[in-house]
Amino acid sequence: MAQATSSNAAPAWRQFPFFDVVPVKDVHDLGSAPEVFQKTPEISTITTSTVGLIVADIHGSVYILSRDFEITKSWIAHTGGRVTHMAERKGILITLGEEDAARHPFLKIWDLQTFDKKTGAPLLLRSAKVQSGNRPHPVSVIALSAHLSYLAIGLGDGTVILYRHLDQSIHSASGSLNTLPKPRVIHESPTEPITGLGFREPSEENHHLYLFIVTTNRVLCYQASGKGSGGTPTVVDEIGAGLGCATMDWKAREIVVAREEALYLCGTESRGPCYAYEGPKSSIYTHRNYIVIVSPPFTPSASAASATVRNFVAKSSVPPGSDITKLSVFDPENQFVAHSGTFMEGVREVFSAWGKLYILSNDGKLLCLEEKPTSAKLDMLYRKGLYTLALNIAETQKLDESHIADIHKQYGDHLYSKGDYDNAMQQYIQTIRYVQPSYVIRKFLDAQRIHNLVTYLQELHSLGLANSDHTTLLLNTYTKLKDVARLDSFIKRESLRTSATGDQDELPFDLDTAIRVCRQAGYFEHASYLAKKYERHEDYLRIQIEDAGNYKDALTYLRRLGAEAAESNLARYGRAMLDNLPEETTDLLIDICTSLAPLPVEADEPEAAPAKQASGGPSYLSYLALNRASTTSTPSPTDQTPTATAHTNGTKGQDALVRRESERDRSRTSTPPPGTQTTAAPATTRANSVKRPSPRLYFAHFVDHPNHFVRFLETVARRRWGQTVENTAEPLPVEADPDADEQAEQRDQAAVWNTLFELYLAPPGSSDASAETNPKALAVLENTRLPYDPTHALILCSTRGFTPGLVLLWERMGMHEDVIRFFMDRDQAGDAGASAEVVRRLAQYGPGRPQLYPLVLRFLTSTPALLARHRADVGDVLRVIDGEKIMPPVSVVQVLSRNNVASVGLVKEWLMARIKSAREEVETDQKLISSYRSETEAKLRQVEELSDPDHPRVFHVTQCSACQGGLDLPAVHFMCNHSYHQRCLPQNETECPNCAREHGIIREIRRNNERLADQHDLFLSEVREGGFDALAAGFSRGVLNLSRAEDVAA
Repeated sequence: MAQATSSNAAPAWRQFPFFDVVPVKDVHDLGSAPEVFQKTPEISTITTSTVGLIVADIHGSVYILSRDFEITKSWIAHTGGRVTHMAERKGILITLGEEDAARHPFLKIWDLQTFDKKTGAPLLLRSAKVQSGNRPHPVSVIALSAHLSYLAIGLGDGTVILYRHLDQSIHSASGSLNTLPKPRVIHESPTEPITGLGFREPSEENHHLYLFIVTTNRVLCYQASGKGSGGTPTVVDEIGAGLGCATMDWKAREIVVAREEALYLCGTESRGPCYAYEGPKSSIYTHRNYIVIVSPPFTPSASAASATVRNFVAKSSVPPGSDITKLSVFDPENQFVAHSGTFMEGVREVFSAWGKLYILSNDGKLLCLEEKPTSAKLDMLYRKGLYTLALNIAETQKLDESHIADIHKQYGDHLYSKGDYDNAMQQYIQTIRYVQPSYVIRKFLDAQRIHNLVTYLQELHSLGLANSDHTTLLLNTYTKLKDVARLDSFIKRESLRTSATGDQDELPFDLDTAIRVCRQAGYFEHASYLAKKYERHEDYLRIQIEDAGNYKDALTYLRRLGAEAAESNLARYGRAMLDNLPEETTDLLIDICTSLAPLPVEADEPEAAPAKQASGGPSYLSYLALNRASTTSTPSPTDQTPTATAHTNGTKGQDALVRRESERDRSRTSTPPPGTQTTAAPATTRANSVKRPSPRLYFAHFVDHPNHFVRFLETVARRRWGQTVENTAEPLPVEADPDADEQAEQRDQAAVWNTLFELYLAPPGSSDASAETNPKALAVLENTRLPYDPTHALILCSTRGFTPGLVLLWERMGMHEDVIRFFMDRDQAGDAGASAEVVRRLAQYGPGRPQLYPLVLRFLTSTPALLARHRADVGDVLRVIDGEKIMPPVSVVQVLSRNNVASVGLVKEWLMARIKSAREEVETDQKLISSYRSETEAKLRQVEELSDPDHPRVFHVTQCSACQGGLDLPAVHFMCNHSYHQRCLPQNETECPNCAREHGIIREIRRNNERLADQHDLFLSEVREGGFDALAAGFSRGVLNLSRAEDVAA
């Protein structure tokens, strides 16, 4: 703002032709001005209203004009006098005028909404004299508040009269025509006439109503409402103004006072800014944000200070001595003159109506000043390079953001063309959201302008308008400039932009892109910081393991993640971790597979300053270090007993890392974790336990670490299921999980022990396994409580040549013949002690397994050497075979005679014993045959006698076969030599009761044999299995009898 001083010359304000002068013609006569203005000397005052333009004349008449300046209503407001002042609010018109019948001015209040149909005049609400003292004084100025509550009238003698609650009095139905609130004199200055009044309406900052009072010498402020109102007006400024040179600004906040040297703005407490504008002023008006200044008539000259006056003299032929009036439209906020013109006839009135500025000259001509469109004004300013002024005008006229952004773009292009890249970028930044970023970026891709490009890209990210390409470009510029501080400040930005839901949860940059670019540029600490902060677990581990080689930190991070989150990451990096930190990684895997609680993490050690980047940037420990109060570090490899730390749900007020760990804890405990198998001792179960993964997931990682693999499997088996190789009793007590999947746990146990047994069989650095070098392998097989797979163990023992394990498994599976055959094969392979082991195993397995003796006999007689070593054993085998009747002698002879190894002398005694026994059996069989023949002959004779009807039968039985009593008549005799008392037999019994049961059994057997005779498949299967014995049994059942064949044929 330019302050007016006496020593400094007034600035020459820029002038622009922002207004076009258009003459206003009568709608019925385009050659002349509107009819109502043709008698301009008779017009006393003009005011605008909500119903149209209101014009009053010196004859007391009032006219309401339409937009075309046609009279729509007219009436005589003051009879025999003239209207001096008018003010209108909300359809209520207040007129002040002089009438011949009264000495004092009259105040009349009209309702412009209600008109008399006969007279055409509006309804007169109130009419009263304005009187202050006995002597009449003319009214110099009036002011009406926006809500009709207050009316202030300034008199020529320096008195100000204030009417309070005018609206209540007007709308009161009980009041008479001349009833008005009692006026109050609030200011008197007999030597200072009142030249201006104006109300400052209440606002949000100040709820009081103030009245500005301007005299010829002073500016005062009076509080009209609120607490403290009614006092004496306070002096705001000691500089007054002439009549018509004071008006309220366009915001109705301050009063503008025009003096010859400047324009002054006065507030309620003191004078505000002033604008140096020299020259006499007869009146000022407001139009929108402009102040219209009218000068008094003066004689123009070619040497005048005003360029407008000089141009007027140069372009027009003015008679010497003629006066002109100058009118200027001044924009105080932007400090330029929007229009300047001269009027030879003088200016009668200036008013603002319907958004336009009108000027009425003394000769009755009405001119309209039409403001040019904003685009036209901006084009003028663009051509002159006045972009700052264009921006100020756009803000003053409340243009939308897109138009303002376009001005900034034009300004930026202008500065860019002049090589002022720094200021050009400041303008381009203002175009964000409205100009495509690519338009700006292409201009600053040159290496010399990369700093400006960084500024623009940073602003894009701060506003949340950057995409992944912008993030890539920004980070690349940081790395190219080696600006580690700004790079660190960018990635550690805590301010998140607001999402659509109103939450502060969106990053100002694309996280994936930022991590990728930092990795490519070698800024691994920055990339790992982002990945860790925003819980990109895979990215963080990839950076620490693949890029930075920081395995210890990666291991600590994996431990913090817990079982579920670490599972997928260990599947990818477990082998690399074991290659570099085998002991610590094994401990981590053990804890993941056995712990039901969150994994323990040791307290952090003080962080060491990181090494400098490859880019040459300084150490930035201060940038990347987290809050020391709540972070943790990697456990030491030498301390394998981590201290469990409590994991609680974090809040937003805690450290970010603790908060993320707590969130991971909640995610782990939300899913029911698998448990362990049953244990011997009752274990405490956790209400919120984590899920223990299957140990099988991590087997592949130990491919090159057998020793650590053995420790992993042994520890998991001991902690998870209480199983050890040495423990053959009940399992050790362990912490149980009631929600465990029992079948899955059983599969895991079998996999662990199968793998552990395989590792015991193949210790590092050895190719063969043996009981001496693998004591635990045999201990696994001997422990019947361990849930290994016997078939799998058998295959392993066979492929690894683990003899004790093979024998033990074969014995446990009942495969004793395989044990003996195994040692037979070993003997053939050259094992000297294998034959003795065969004999020992036969003695161990032989009882109850007769099929082993022929096998061993064939083996012992297979070579002369074997027979020579085991001649006595062969005898023992033959004795068992003979005693148990395992083989017929013929078969034994066939076995012994298959080769030339066994001699007759070896089996002489055995053969003689067998021949003697065979002879005794033959003799016994011949005796049985003779007895069977004699018995058969006797039966045949008996049948013959019974079937002969001519052969009498004599019964000599004297005892009843039923009651064993003496037989007396009546008696019943049966042909089977059984006799009964008649009373001892059931009625109508025709068969001997004693023989009927035997005969029934025989008949049932015969029926069954006849039924089985038709089942040929069954008979053939019996023959295949039993051979001759089955054929003999068939003959005995009558299956092959000729009579039966005849019955079948019939």
